[in-house]
Parts: sequence; C-alpha cells; structure tokens
Amino acid sequence: MVSVQLSGADVERAAALRRMKTLATGLLGVLAVVFVAAFALQDSYPWLQYVRAAAEGGMVGALADWFAVTALFKHPMGVPIPHTAIIPRKKDQIGESLGQFVEENFLSEDVVVAKLDSARIAQKAGAWLAKPASAERVATEGAALIRGLFAVLDDDAVQGVIESMARKHLLDPPWGPPVGGIAERIFAEGHHHRLVDLLVDRAADWVDANYAVVTRVVAQRSPTWVPRLVDGVVGDRVHAEFSKFIRAVQNDPRHDVRLAIDKYLRDLAQDLQHRPETIAKAEEIKEQLLDDPRVRDLTARTWVTIKQALLDAVNDPASDLTTNFKAIIRDFGSRLTHDAELSGRMNRWLADGASYFVRTYRREIAGVISETVGRWDAEETSRKIELQVGKDLQFIRINGTVVGSLAGLLIFTLATAVFG
Repeated sequence: MVSVQLSGADVERAAALRRMKTLATGLLGVLAVVFVAAFALQDSYPWLQYVRAAAEGGMVGALADWFAVTALFKHPMGVPIPHTAIIPRKKDQIGESLGQFVEENFLSEDVVVAKLDSARIAQKAGAWLAKPASAERVATEGAALIRGLFAVLDDDAVQGVIESMARKHLLDPPWGPPVGGIAERIFAEGHHHRLVDLLVDRAADWVDANYAVVTRVVAQRSPTWVPRLVDGVVGDRVHAEFSKFIRAVQNDPRHDVRLAIDKYLRDLAQDLQHRPETIAKAEEIKEQLLDDPRVRDLTARTWVTIKQALLDAVNDPASDLTTNFKAIIRDFGSRLTHDAELSGRMNRWLADGASYFVRTYRREIAGVISETVGRWDAEETSRKIELQVGKDLQFIRINGTVVGSLAGLLIFTLATAVFG
C-alpha cells in the first residue's frame, strides 16, 4: 500500500476539524446537562418539560448524526457494527466508481468538444502570442529548451544516428536509377540547355583570350622541319577555325554538337537506370567519394556545425534566428487573432485531436484514478478524505442537534396540546 502524504494545507484542515468536533461534542454535552437539570426539576417547574423535550430531541439528533458521520470513516467507538467504516472498506469500489464517474461525465467527446468550442483557444492563444512580451518569452523558453537538449545529448550518439540515417537513406540505396530518373526528366524538359550555353560561352571566351596558347600548341605539335612562318600561319588558321566553330555552336540551338550532347545525356540517363555496367560504375564512384572515414567525418562536422550555429543563435538575443523567430511568433499570433478561417481551422484541429485522445484513452485516463486510490492505504485514505470534508460533516452534527431540539420541542408541544 502507498501512504498518503499530508500537505501543509492538510495540517491546517486537521486543526479546523478538531475545533469543529470539539464544538459539536460540546454542544451535545451542554444539551445532556440541560436535559438532566430539566428532568430533575420538571415536577417543581412544569415549564421545564418543554426544555427537557428540546434537550432530549437535540441529544437524539446529535447522537444519530455523530453515528452517521463516524460510520463513514471508522467503527463508532471501535465496535465493528455492520455497515460502518464505509470508506476504508469500500475504498477500492469508491475509486472505481469515481473513475467511472469521471470517464462518463468529464471524459466525454461531446463535453470536451463543447468546452473547446466555447473556449476559442486559437483566438486567445493568438492574442497572447501577438504581444511582444509573449514572443520574447516563447523565444526565451525555446532557447532554454535547446540549450538543455544539447546539454543532455551525447555527441557521439547523435553522430551515430546521423551516420546511420545517411547510410540508410543516402548511401545504401543505389544511386544510378534515381539519379538517372531525375536526369531524364531534366534533360527531357531542356533544363540542361542553360548549363550547355554557359559552357559554350566560357569556351568561346577562352578561345578569344588565348590566341597565343593555341598558336603555341600548334607550333609545339608541328614537325621540327616546318618553318616557323608556316607554324604561325597554321596556328592562326587553327585559332580562327576553332573560334568560328565555337561561335557556330554558340549561335545555333540546333547545332550538331548540341544535338550530340543532348543525345549523350539522354543515353546516359537511360544507362544509369537500366544498364548494369553503368549502374555499377555509379556505385563505384559513390563508394570512392563517400567511404567510411569520409562519411564519419562528414556526419561529425555536420553535427558540430549545426550544434554550434544553434547555440550561437539562441545565446544571442539580437541574432537573426532569434529576431526572425520572434517576428514569426508575433505574425502567427496576429493571424490567429484576425484570420477567422485560420483560427477556425486551428480550433477544429484541437477539437478533433482532443476528441480522438478522449475516445482512445478515456478508459486509461479514468483508470489512473481507480488504480491510484487502490494503492492507497485504507486508513490513511479515510483520514485524507475526512480532512477534506470532515469540517462540513461536523456542521451536519451541529445542524442535527439544533433540528433535533426543535423537533423534540414541537412534538412535545403538539402532544401536550392534543392529549393534555
């Protein structure tokens, strides 16, 4: 059994309960004294019969209510009378009934959805988020959360997770078919033409700027017996033809070279998808570029970079990340406040989420109540409940004493008037 700990408030309730018990018991004692005195002197003073009747009725009411109140929490005077000490004996059933009551009356989809609809949570949250102080607080709490998260995360473990994810989603799958499929769509839609244009333009610029290089290469490749004058003429001719050729490719979108490049690229895209030799070659290139040491180094540098960048940003209130984050929070809050469609959609999402949560887990939530009560010690549970409601129950004893006195007086008065 789990002991039920008493809080400071429970200590105050215990003192108040003792005072009320003393008051109720003292009132019973006063009526007993009054009854004895009136009973002894009623022959000499007949009017004391009315006092005796009132005191007698008050004592009966006080004793009856004392028995009823006491029977809830313990056996009256320690005597195991049947149907007493109800709370200690029925603790588990009370816990189950309380859990069932909460489940049926509070964890109902209709109740939860109706409450959320009337609460207008999205609008209230938006009005709060739109305030600069609220955005500042969200940013501060978010920064503290990020710092705390980085403090507890193990760098090696995180790098291991990043590496495993990179291997699973990036390295283990073959690159050839997906790259070929993407390339096929790019080439079919002509998106590569700008790159080809750039390369041709750069080639034309190079040829224009490197006349001396072209002529020198021609001279170096010609036989030694050819006169230098002839080398110069040939070099000049080669440069001119080369420049003319590049200009033709540059100015004609349907040039044979462009068409040949297009065909080569389309064939390459098809080979990457369907030709085993090309796929194997792509895998070989991938393994050469991303072997184990490089992957580990890449994941380590990636994590360190991300971590340091985030820490620097959250530690600097004037950083772009923090400033933009605050602006986004305020903008989102303003939209929630003024955009009826957005706030309505958010409220519907909250209602649907709460409805699903209640529908799926209502029994488990209510079960927490019955399970918790079931683990409590019976006597301590009875004491805990008595501290919560015992003071009011003592008022019942006092009320019973007063009502009993009035009832006794009324009955005696009526009987005297009727029978003399």
